[in-house]
Amino acid sequence: MTTMVHETAAGGARRTPSAVRRHELAAFLRSRRERIAPERVGLPRGPRRRTPGLRREEVAQLSAVGVTWYTWLEQARDIHVSVQVLDALARALLLDATERAHLFQLAGAVDPAPGTDCPALTPALRAVLEQLEPYPACLQNSRYDILAYNRTYGLLLCDLNAVPPEDRNCMILSYTHEEWRSSIVHLEEVQRLMAARFRAAMAGHLGEPAWKALLARLREQSPEFRAAWERHEVVAHRGKRKEFRNRYVGRLTVDHTDLWLGPETGPRMVTYVPADDVSRERLEKLHTIALERAISPG
Repeated sequence: MTTMVHETAAGGARRTPSAVRRHELAAFLRSRRERIAPERVGLPRGPRRRTPGLRREEVAQLSAVGVTWYTWLEQARDIHVSVQVLDALARALLLDATERAHLFQLAGAVDPAPGTDCPALTPALRAVLEQLEPYPACLQNSRYDILAYNRTYGLLLCDLNAVPPEDRNCMILSYTHEEWRSSIVHLEEVQRLMAARFRAAMAGHLGEPAWKALLARLREQSPEFRAAWERHEVVAHRGKRKEFRNRYVGRLTVDHTDLWLGPETGPRMVTYVPADDVSRERLEKLHTIALERAISPG
């Protein structure tokens, strides 16, 4: 078997892909460390500081890791880096969402708390979500992550603002969140169809860490999901009439529609239109409650 190698610009030195990644990770960590003034993280500058930005030992201290271990990381040594350490480094180095994602990708690790930003999530789309009110609407990706939502959707199945961003996923909520589950009238059928759609979508993402992490979490936390997953059912997305029990306004009957934002089954806008006059009146009331809560959160 022939090992893939890369040549550097100087000297023609050969590196394996994993070595290239380690060196990229080391360079990225150094560049982020050197841009942070000590004062930004509550450290004194001192009169004899020559290092631009933070010292290695300061990053190690802020991340609660050993100085030698962190030095090896910046030296591109072949060492294992846990997701907990990467998370601590991301926080210590004040990485934004894009930089954090880059850090985990270079380390070949799955981010335990991935950001919910999406390139398709533009200010114009957020404005569309608001204009659809009082009807509930949200933006989701094909993994069922809820990327954005309007105020009515935020109170449709639970108080979504109270849910941690990393848990705002319809699969996670439908299988593990009690209030969300109790708000779905035909829960067992909804769960079965979601698992089947998830299996169909995952066929194109089998090697992607975020998909594997979500599958592992669902299998670990929900016996109901494990049973549905083992059926090996697959179905395509399609519009469907749904019924919900809302804690504020009572029973709602709505028509669910997916509005795809591209030619592939990626990000989509999910809308719920009332199927009868009673549901329309109740959604208008729910929207009013959501507005009142936004003005007076307490």
